[in-house]
Amino acid sequence: MINKKAQVTIFVIIAIVIVAVVVLFFALRQEKINVNSVPSSLEAPYTAFLSCLTTDIDLGIRILESQGGYIDPPTFEPGSQYMPFSNQLNFVGTPIPYWYYVSGNNIQKEQVPSLTGMSDSLASFIEERINKCDLRVYESYDISLGSPKASAVILEDRVQVSLNMDVGISKNLESASVKNHEVVVSSNLGKLYDSALKVYQQEQDELFLENYGIDVLGLYAPVDGVELTCSPITWDAGEVFDNLREAIEVNTLALKSKGEKEDYFYVDLGVNENVRFLNSRNWPSSFEVDSSEGQLLISTPVGNQPGLGILGFCYVPYHYVYSMRYPVLIQVYEGAEIFQFPVAIVIDKNRARVALTSTAVEREIPDLCMYKNTFVEVNVVDYRNNPVESDISYECSGTTCYIGKAENGVLRAEFPQCVGGRIITRAQGYKETSYSYSVTNEGQAKIYLDKFYGLDVQLKVDGRAYSGEAIVSFVSNDTSATILYPEQREIQLTPGEYEVQVYVYENSTLKLGSSITQECLDVPKTGIGGIIGLTEKKCFDVEIPEQIISRALSGGGKTKVYALYTMLEKSNSVEINAPGLPNPTTLEELQNNYMLFEDKVLDVNFR
Repeated sequence: MINKKAQVTIFVIIAIVIVAVVVLFFALRQEKINVNSVPSSLEAPYTAFLSCLTTDIDLGIRILESQGGYIDPPTFEPGSQYMPFSNQLNFVGTPIPYWYYVSGNNIQKEQVPSLTGMSDSLASFIEERINKCDLRVYESYDISLGSPKASAVILEDRVQVSLNMDVGISKNLESASVKNHEVVVSSNLGKLYDSALKVYQQEQDELFLENYGIDVLGLYAPVDGVELTCSPITWDAGEVFDNLREAIEVNTLALKSKGEKEDYFYVDLGVNENVRFLNSRNWPSSFEVDSSEGQLLISTPVGNQPGLGILGFCYVPYHYVYSMRYPVLIQVYEGAEIFQFPVAIVIDKNRARVALTSTAVEREIPDLCMYKNTFVEVNVVDYRNNPVESDISYECSGTTCYIGKAENGVLRAEFPQCVGGRIITRAQGYKETSYSYSVTNEGQAKIYLDKFYGLDVQLKVDGRAYSGEAIVSFVSNDTSATILYPEQREIQLTPGEYEVQVYVYENSTLKLGSSITQECLDVPKTGIGGIIGLTEKKCFDVEIPEQIISRALSGGGKTKVYALYTMLEKSNSVEINAPGLPNPTTLEELQNNYMLFEDKVLDVNFR
């Protein structure tokens, strides 16, 4: 983490190219609009209005294509250590809902949008934006805009939008009023969605991405094999996982839908459009291997046990069982338009997951969420009792239902009945709050949210300003914030008690020499003694290679502080003075620094 620097990867380059091409495409393509019903002297402002409408349609189409058919993604669901997926993949800053994923509590879920749902969300998007059309340049005209009602139809090669909205324009003695507005935008959204659906269904039926993953596992990790040796064979599980991450990234990108059918990487998808598959080693993933030795995978030899010495040789068989979970982003594209959606790849105990038998494409609605029948009023405020606009969900027995938005801090809605449930409240700029609340009868709940305050971190070591590398953490019972200084200088805090921890690192050339761990086994004696089962002790060495520590602990400490509301409101920065430690030149000195660190106390001041 200390040495981590920003790197330009192939995925960032692909994303930049995608954005540039898409912008060019939407800038050059033709839209069909009609202004014949407006006098020529009033055409300019009406044409500008239609241009706003067309721009909104273009933007809505781009969002649908880039976010897997969604304009407003489903309510965020976090993953877990066992299943690292949330229900969204963050791709260069864009949250894309998974079409297939496994929830944190190990439930297979689909959230594939329907074409009708996409059309409805596009219409709603237009209704929300069209009244924001900036017509101030036409201030010499008298322009009035009524309430919008839109409908959209997504076809293979175009999107048709009908907008019912009173638009009145007048100047001098001329006036015009137009209520119905029709715009046709050239787009392959419908065709790309249909092809994406075919690719997704083929993956669900055949699990071809999982099967490629199993091939990668067999090529880049010790799974099954035999080697002729009388000494144990060892692998480092961490290195194995790193190799797998790199191999999955490269091999996934090599998959293609065009080319020679004999090519190993060719996938026959039955669609005319091009299809690209992406994975990044930096995306959420998990890799596990069954091993009783922890980080080391050790396979012991056969042939040196009592009674087997007559074989005259030894061999080491090994068999390891892996579980891998990682995302793949699928892009279906033609020309400049790209429709993309992610899926979760799950390989459990060296085998592909069980394919879903369901072919439904609508988002799953838990049974609990279908029976909202008890009225509850929720009031959301900050510590000064100011209302806070927020999103309200209700969680019961591991199932979370989205209830609605607390407009101006108030939500009046029906909740599902549950004893021991929790109201989950999320608001931009505030800490997420979980409030225990049983829904058995109609009632009220008042929820207080803690605001995040951004503070500039000013770090000193022995009273002098420090610009080297350090890890700064503010840890409390229910939340924590950590920054890598000096690349990050702002920390987000809410009121509460924190343990502040600072680890200061300096450049080091400290070298840890290689070491050898000895392990002994009982092996058959040579000659007749081995035949009758007599044994003797044989030992072997497990070598750990030398390491160079390029960053060594050279300062820091801990302390506890309580951040009050008033303190955070009035402060712009937090100044931390950390004691220095000797720069270690030997392993003993480095170990001594870690012991000294525990007794060092920080000086923390809010300013």
